[in-house]
Order: sequence, then structure tokens, then C-alpha cells
Amino acid sequence: MAKDRTVYTCSECGGTNPKWLGRCPHCGAWNTLIEAVAEAPAKNRFQALAKTQPVATLSEIEASDVERTPTGQEELDRVLGGGIVEGGVVLIGGDPGIGKSTLLLQAADTLSSRVRVLYVTGEESGAQVAMRARRLGLDSSQVRVLAEIQLERIVAALEAERPGFCVIDSIQTLYSDQLTSAPGSVAQVRECAAHLTRHAKASGTTIVLVGHVTKEGALAGPRVLEHIVDTVLYFEGDTHSSFRLVRAIKNRFGAVNEIGVFAMTERGLKGVANPSAIFLSTHGQPVPGACVLVTLEGTRPLLVEIQALVDSGGPSPRRLSVGLERDRLAMLLAVLHRHAGVGVLDQDVFVNAVGGVRISEPAADLAVLLAIQSSLRGKPLPRGFIAFGEVGLAGEVRPAPRGQERLREAAKLGFSVAMVPKANAPKKPIEGLTIHAVERIEEAIDLLRDL
Repeated sequence: MAKDRTVYTCSECGGTNPKWLGRCPHCGAWNTLIEAVAEAPAKNRFQALAKTQPVATLSEIEASDVERTPTGQEELDRVLGGGIVEGGVVLIGGDPGIGKSTLLLQAADTLSSRVRVLYVTGEESGAQVAMRARRLGLDSSQVRVLAEIQLERIVAALEAERPGFCVIDSIQTLYSDQLTSAPGSVAQVRECAAHLTRHAKASGTTIVLVGHVTKEGALAGPRVLEHIVDTVLYFEGDTHSSFRLVRAIKNRFGAVNEIGVFAMTERGLKGVANPSAIFLSTHGQPVPGACVLVTLEGTRPLLVEIQALVDSGGPSPRRLSVGLERDRLAMLLAVLHRHAGVGVLDQDVFVNAVGGVRISEPAADLAVLLAIQSSLRGKPLPRGFIAFGEVGLAGEVRPAPRGQERLREAAKLGFSVAMVPKANAPKKPIEGLTIHAVERIEEAIDLLRDL
């Protein structure tokens, strides 16, 4: 009997190589080549590609906004850009037990009153899905359930049922008879996702693929999986906390970096109308080292409390940040010493963003420096104080995008004093908000001492 020929497939990019190498020759990733049996190409596999569309001039093509169907979950609709799109493919990933299946089952139940919905489960039985629906209070749900992992049978069910919305839970459990590798392998995940995507585009069914994540938090499987789909969502949050964040990383039909905030309850996930309350501390009196920042997550302004602790260090002082970039913290400390004359070279500096949120925009620079100065002096900032602005290496305070929306959000939540870059100072006063505009970091530190 002839021995099956083997190839080595990269788990990052899906590229193949006839022999094992330490580094993938296609994408350059290290130790990602996995041995698999070489697959014989199926006949007529790309027959659908034979019918090509005629070439047209870009100006002659009619373009219109895509129609969206709300899922009934307002926070999920915000992340998706307003709702699901006909023929769209969404990939959602997250840690086990974070609430992916719960959220999708709730959305599917709401959509079932308007369109036909099919829930394909490969990890649970139909009875287990029904038990979860009972716990969520969805006793009279009209969602159709199929417990199957073979791709060809799932596609046959999709053609027979013709649903408008379909959930595949999860893509790593599916396998195709066209391939001999095991479910969850790079080849199987890539082939099943591509086949389901082609079916969604041809039939108009919106398909949501649930994906596993690796220990590093990235979606498991080949990276090409994220390029195939239209939208990529990440479910974030600590399983010990009741709050969850859904973040859009890619969206062909809406804005990226949008977030939706949910609270896990006994009746499932509920949208949080005022997420700023999660990221603000609950101490009644102002404390040293705390400064509230107005940050942007997509199109939504959020108020996040930045906490800093400056303590006497040893011969090797530490710089530790949670929720912010550590290298940027070291740079800001150098700017604070060079331009404002505030030295913490022999001090331990710890910075934390309350609530577990990750802040990547440079508009947090001013709030971080003010929190550090407050902790160093041992004096709290005034009650109702907020700040935002980027700090450059020359000590200048640069404007942040959409400053007016940030200030209006702060005023709406009852904040009364704001320190902002001069370029972000509003032309018309905002009721209830006193605004101090600064151009340089030393000016901000001097103004802070007067406050």
C-alpha cells in the first residue's frame, strides 16, 4: 500500500511546504508548520468561479447603502454597524465560557420573529441548547436547531431550510468529506469557512461563525480565516466579572474599534446603557493619584479612571502599567522630568486603567501625567475633574480627535472641571463645565498646583 504523502501547513497563513522548516517561508512565522496528509484536489471544486462577471467602469456601477436588520441587542447592533447584513459572514471569538453562545442564542431568538433562523451546534446536543434557552427565559423560541459537524450535511440543511440567519457553533468542530485531516486542522477550518462564505454570498443568508481562541487571545486557525469573513468580533472580559466587551476588529459594513458593553445576568447578557459607570471608581471622596480620562472607543466616548501610584523604589525602580503601553509610560516620565522638572527616577511608578479596559490612543497622556503628579504630591485632583490630550516629546500638549464630543459627554455625566489641549477648547462655553486649555506640560503642572 502506498504511503500517503504529507505536507507541512502553516497555522498562521495556511501556506504549505513539502518539508518541515523552523520558519514559514510564506509569512516568516516561527514554529508554525504542522504536518498533515496532502489532500487531492476535488474535481469541479471551483466550478462556481467559471462564470465570471463582465468588467465594468467604477463610475458606472450602482452603489447603495446595504440594508440592515437589527438583532434586538442594541450593543451588538452598535458593534455590527446597525445590524446584520444580507449575505454577510461574521466571525466572533472569545475565551471559553465568556458568553458567545449565550449572546448569539438571544440574538437568534429575537430575529426568529422576523426571519427564519437556524442554529447549528457542533459542540453541544440539541437538548443542551434547549436547556440554555430555558435558563434564558426563551421557552417559546422559534429557532431551528441542528446538531451536526459534517459540512456537506450542514450545507444541505441550509439549502433545505433557507434561513435568513444562521449560527455555526463552532467552526473548529466542522469537517468536510473532501479532506482527510481531522476537524480543527488548518485545512479543515479554511475549507469549511470558505465553503460557508460562498454559500452565504450565493443565498443571501447571514452566517455567524463562532471561533476558538489561543492562549494568547488570538483566533485559532489560519490567519486567512479573518480575511475570508466580512466582520471579526472579539468577546473580551474576565470570567470572574459580570461585564463583557464585544469589540469589532474588522468590519466591511461599518466602523472598526466599536465596542459593545454587556452585563452577565441570570437571564443572559444585557446591554449596558451607561458603560462609563463601569470604568469609574466608586470611592466617594477624591483620592491622590486618580484622574478621569475621556477616551474614544470607536464612535463612543467613555470616561475611564486612570490610577497612578508613586512609591519609593530600590536601586532598580519599576515601571508597571495595566491597560496602557509600558513603553509609552517610560517616555512620558522622561517628558515629565525634562520639561516640567518633576523627577521620579528613583521611584516605583504603577499606572492602572480601572475596569480592565485597554487604552491605546495617545489622548490618555495628559491624564496619566496628572495622575502621577497627584500621587507624587499626595494631593487629590479637584472633584469632578477630567483631562485628555496627547503629550509630545518636546513637551507640547497636542489636540485629541473629536474633543467637543468628549467634553459634552463629561458634562452630561456631571463633571465640572476639564483640562484639555488649547486646540480642543470649545468656541462656545459648555454649561456646567469650566475648561482650562493648556499648550505645554509645564503649564499643565503649574495649573494643577493652583487647582
